[in-house]
Parts: sequence; structure tokens; C-alpha cells
Amino acid sequence: MPETGPTVVLPGRPLTIGELLDSAVLLLRGQTAVLLPLAAVLAAGEQLLLLPLRTVVGATGPLWWPAGLSELGLFWFLLALGAATEAMIILLLGNPAGRAAASGLVGRRPTTREVMGASGGRWGATGLLCLVVGAVMLLASLLGPAWLIGFALLGAVAPTLVVDRVAPVRAINRSVTLALRLGGRAAALRLLGYLVWWLIRVGLGWGLFTGLTALDLITESWATAVAMLVWAAVNMVAYAALACLDAVVHLETRIRSEGLDIRLSRAPGASGTSELLAVGG
Repeated sequence: MPETGPTVVLPGRPLTIGELLDSAVLLLRGQTAVLLPLAAVLAAGEQLLLLPLRTVVGATGPLWWPAGLSELGLFWFLLALGAATEAMIILLLGNPAGRAAASGLVGRRPTTREVMGASGGRWGATGLLCLVVGAVMLLASLLGPAWLIGFALLGAVAPTLVVDRVAPVRAINRSVTLALRLGGRAAALRLLGYLVWWLIRVGLGWGLFTGLTALDLITESWATAVAMLVWAAVNMVAYAALACLDAVVHLETRIRSEGLDIRLSRAPGASGTSELLAVGG
């Protein structure tokens, strides 16, 4: 097992909430060159996808409130679609984040090829599950508070797929099972992480746009484009950070509930391969 220290992503023991948040940040810092470019593309694509609906309901940046109540139904669908795309992006980023976290747990610093490569990446299954999770989150978001339940329970889908190596048909069920263990600790941590990053996103996004506007650096014709760019930049970091949090919470939950740390300490060659983390099936 890797030695415990301030620079260790996952020290191989149960962690406090603060330590988990620190571990997620360390994981993101170590995989910045991989996660942020991918997150940037996905976050920009999300802004372009939502733009037509925002135009229809008259929503303007930086907070994208509608112009009136006449299109309230469409605006509700816009919010639900945004929640679904967020979940899908975090899941896609959870693939490389999960692989990087698994390597860190067994004491290895993964290469970019190991984290993003097709070999062992199960990208096809990740894409299919991304669509399933997107559909589930869209429906849950349309139902209002059900979004909280869906988001809380589906955080481990990508790590379960690429770290635990379970069959795709079992990934969602295992994610829900792990989220509910230990009194729903993993589910609560995912909601906490989302809340923290939501506050950061709103503060940075609104503050940056307002600051640029106050300095007369944004013309009216460029306001929408700048608002989209600002939100894409803020979301890029937030989505990558949330994917890293999902990865470390998943592995830490397995340490607490499945004795993963004991298994690794007793397995020959545990310090060199992440295949020992697989549960299969």
C-alpha cells in the first residue's frame, strides 16, 4: 500500500470528509492535463446544446433566468435538461478519474495513455451508461425533488464500471447499493460536493460576468457569448472536480464496507496493479 502522506491521493484507509475533499483535489491536480481539456470540450458542448432552449424562453446570462412566466414549462424542461447533461458529463469524466484514482490507491502514477486509452477503458459501455443515466436524470429532474435522489445514487456508475470491472448491466445497481451503504454516506457526500461546487460556480460565474460588465468590457451583442464562455470555464473545473470526488468516495466506500484496504495489503503485487480492485461479474 502507498504510504500515507500529504501528497497521497488515497492513503488506503478510511478518510474523514475533509480528507476526502482533499483527496479529490489532489487527484484533479495530478490529472489536470487529462481531465480539464476533456471537461472543457464537454462543458462547451453543453452550453451550445442548451442555447436554443435558452433563446426560446428568453433566458439571458449570466444566471439564465427567463424573460417572463409565459414559457415556464419550457424553462422547467431547460432546467431538467441542464441537470441531465451535468450528470452525463460527470459520468464521462468519471471514467478517466476512476482509473487514475485506482492507480493512485495501489501506489502508481498512471500515464495519460493508461487513463484515457481504449485498453481497459470500456468507453463503449461508458457511453451507453451515460445515455441511460442522462435519461434517468432528465426524468427525475422533471419530477423536481427526485433529482436529489437520482444524483445522490448514481455517482459510482463510472468507477464501478472501470475500477470494479462489473458488467454494464450491473453498474447502476452497484452504484445505488454502494451509495446507500453506511447510512447513505456516499450519497450524502456526493450531494455535499455538488452543493459546494454549485456555490462556487454561481459565485465565480456571476461575479466574473458582472465584473466584466461593470468595466464595460462586454458589449450587448457579445453578452450571451461571453456568458456561455464564462459558464463553460467554471463548469469545466467543477465537473472535473466532482468526477474526482466520485472516484475517491467510491474507493473509500469500498475500503469502509468491503475491506478493500485489507485485501490489497494481503494480495501479492498489490502495490503494482489496479486489477486487484476488480470485483467482476
